[in-house]
Amino acid sequence: MVNAPDVELSLVVPVYNEAPSIDLFLVEAAPVLEAITPAWEVVFVNDGSRDGTLEAIIAAHGRDPRVKLIDLSRNFGKELALTAGLDHARGRAVIPMDVDLQDPVAVLPRLVDAWRGGADMVLAKRVDRKTDSLAKRWSATAFYGVLNRASTVDIPHNVGDFRLMDRKVVDALGSYRERERFMKGLFAHLGFRQAVVEYTRAPRAAGQSKFRFVRLWALGLEGIISFSTRPLKVWTYIGVAVAAVSLAYMVWIVVRTIIFGIDLPGYASLLTVMLFMNGLVLTGLGVIGEYVARIFSEVKGRPLYLVRGRLGVEDARGRS
Repeated sequence: MVNAPDVELSLVVPVYNEAPSIDLFLVEAAPVLEAITPAWEVVFVNDGSRDGTLEAIIAAHGRDPRVKLIDLSRNFGKELALTAGLDHARGRAVIPMDVDLQDPVAVLPRLVDAWRGGADMVLAKRVDRKTDSLAKRWSATAFYGVLNRASTVDIPHNVGDFRLMDRKVVDALGSYRERERFMKGLFAHLGFRQAVVEYTRAPRAAGQSKFRFVRLWALGLEGIISFSTRPLKVWTYIGVAVAAVSLAYMVWIVVRTIIFGIDLPGYASLLTVMLFMNGLVLTGLGVIGEYVARIFSEVKGRPLYLVRGRLGVEDARGRS
């Protein structure tokens, strides 16, 4: 990682089909950044956009070279796009942000003040999520409740990617190179001295959310599997419980047969038990398969992402 002391503050902004939001974001962010320090940069990561996002970023770079670009070769997903931005950001402090301005730029000075006050990582915590749908709020609460019960790492609720990280924290995060990434979990795993800044989440400034239920489900599953082995361990207890019930039932059948004789067994009950047991076996195999699939992905050792082009940023020295 290139450590360039001339850049004090970096914003890392992954974008995918966000052409209408680029200029809106910069109009809001640039004055706030300028008031904090003139030594700032905004690193946009174009994650395979198919609209005019790339052209909008190039035009913005022409107006101000502190606006920079990492153009990925295809869509790798937000987690890897964010990783690419963090790998290339050069600031002494780095803040990942969404381009939709739901994370208000007015919060940036408060994050920087907490960092200058001695915190290595400053978490931006949402205290009001009225802009999210009821289903999304409910599912987020349920997910973090399950995840924190299963995981050995405490992942704060209502804290997303929006946060400030000191250079030493970003460099430490750069050593985490797993292919299947749940960034909120990785952030929590880092530790360091932390502070919390609360804020109210704003509506999107432009465009539409790219997250759908299937993608949220996949991300949630990734978080649980990446930071907990309990889904594997629980099947030991399920197996013991089912075996105990089966043994008790067997004893009851033997005793009943000895006392009352043999009667005709029920086909329906036998079929129900067989289907239930097969369902348990297949579910257990599915859980094992999720872990095996991630092992398969890791051992291939493919690059996390591929960069097609850059504007204003240096190579991450092969750490991609």
